[in-house]
Amino acid sequence: MKKLAKKIREIVSFVVIGILALAFVIKFGGPQLLRAYIANGIGSCQKVPLLCLVPQEEMLNSKIDAEFIKTLVPYKFSDMEILLPKGFKVVKQEFTKVYYKKKKEKDNNSVIYLLYEPKDFFVNLTPQIRANGINSDYEFLRRAMYARLPEIKNLLDAFFVVMKSIFIPNLGDQHTMVMAKFIAGDKKGFINYNLSPNRNYFDFNMVDAKGNIFKVYIKDLNRQLDLDKAFSIASTCSFSLDFSANLR
Repeated sequence: MKKLAKKIREIVSFVVIGILALAFVIKFGGPQLLRAYIANGIGSCQKVPLLCLVPQEEMLNSKIDAEFIKTLVPYKFSDMEILLPKGFKVVKQEFTKVYYKKKKEKDNNSVIYLLYEPKDFFVNLTPQIRANGINSDYEFLRRAMYARLPEIKNLLDAFFVVMKSIFIPNLGDQHTMVMAKFIAGDKKGFINYNLSPNRNYFDFNMVDAKGNIFKVYIKDLNRQLDLDKAFSIASTCSFSLDFSANLR
């Protein structure tokens, strides 16, 4: 966990340093030049459509398929537990630049990537986050998911646009992807998904009632899962009690 935390802090520190360096740009060129600078670094909305997309739906009490859950296989890691379907490679992911880059994928298997972080992980990454009134990980995720390149007016806006480009993994054709916020049981958060003719993608970013942070990214090459089944899988993730005991 310390190694993982270090990786995330390195990434965020790099982003923060870069954004602070843009103070010169915004001081002398204003928001328009700042937007152009960011677009030159990570892409325009034409090249990376998600930079202009925001959650358009609100899914309350998302449908959970109890019968489908009975067919799932339990997975237990040091810090989290979850029920997953057969036929998928399972990767307990570390937060690195390599994973989030939209480059050609080497893995041609259906894969489920998992990530867990403890309460207050994101808001404690750098003092500037709390200093700007962002005091919960859910609010951090919300600001990232609603960030839009055309609406950058200051350095904080720019920071969250960059974080959005880091957070959201490959979802296929971004012109057909959907972003939504949801509440499912004791979890709330955001889902980004794409139901395409050839493969399905689901990206859950959520916080439970105790503040634990989970990310579940599903690349379904055989289109085994629909939206209800994906929600059912995500609903089963939980903080490992064994890990909690080890922290005492």
